[in-house]
Amino acid sequence: MKHIVYGNGESRKVMAHNEWTTTWGCNAAYRDLSVDNLVSVDYNMQQEIYESGYAEKNKCYFADWEILPPEFGVESLIMGWEEGKIHETEQREINSGCVVQGKTQESVENTIKEYMALNPNLDENDLREKLSYNVGLYITHVDVKDMVETIQFPKGWSCGNTAIHLACQSGATELYMVGFDGNDYGKPINNMYKGTKNYVSETAKGFNTINWDNQFKTILKEFPNTKFYKIDDRNEWIETTGTNIQTITYETYEKGV
Repeated sequence: MKHIVYGNGESRKVMAHNEWTTTWGCNAAYRDLSVDNLVSVDYNMQQEIYESGYAEKNKCYFADWEILPPEFGVESLIMGWEEGKIHETEQREINSGCVVQGKTQESVENTIKEYMALNPNLDENDLREKLSYNVGLYITHVDVKDMVETIQFPKGWSCGNTAIHLACQSGATELYMVGFDGNDYGKPINNMYKGTKNYVSETAKGFNTINWDNQFKTILKEFPNTKFYKIDDRNEWIETTGTNIQTITYETYEKGV
């Protein structure tokens, strides 16, 4: 089974594929692409996607998406949150419950302290921006007819690697990665949606890729019989820890469709 996973790196192009190919996208990819499966692990993006109506007709995988029953009162959860940090969608015509998710500034500051202790050379202000842009309480009123599924595993991973792992779980034997550009901490962040709603600013620095690389290495080891292809004309990155991964150009891919 052939699967294409679209990341949001700036090299991303929409690939030709046939009806036997399964497509996956990450976060704001829904703004430009219609994919078979959309994956989101950030609470603010999940709420944006849901409110757009995309999840009513398209399969989505969301992190920590646990629906509370209609009789559950959210009033007690709102207490202590600043008004500007509470993001609640409108009630549905038929009350089917809601999903409540939150991220506090206190948790962000604790994470910053941990990161700075491990690497004092990090830009603390840049780190705070990356970790704080989605701070808030997100209350999303849901429709029972939506097509959202809760991500059971992996949890706590980047969106791109989560999508890749889910594709492998669903039986991918050939997996093509598009728009997975990596990041360089010394350069501006590489993301098609930087500076837009629910994303970091255009001036943010790239992410340290250590965690991303470790997650991807885990995938390569867990699915040794899956062939992974990174499609990239720049040839700037290739994973060398597995024999089941190689980089190919867009032209090479198109010839094989």
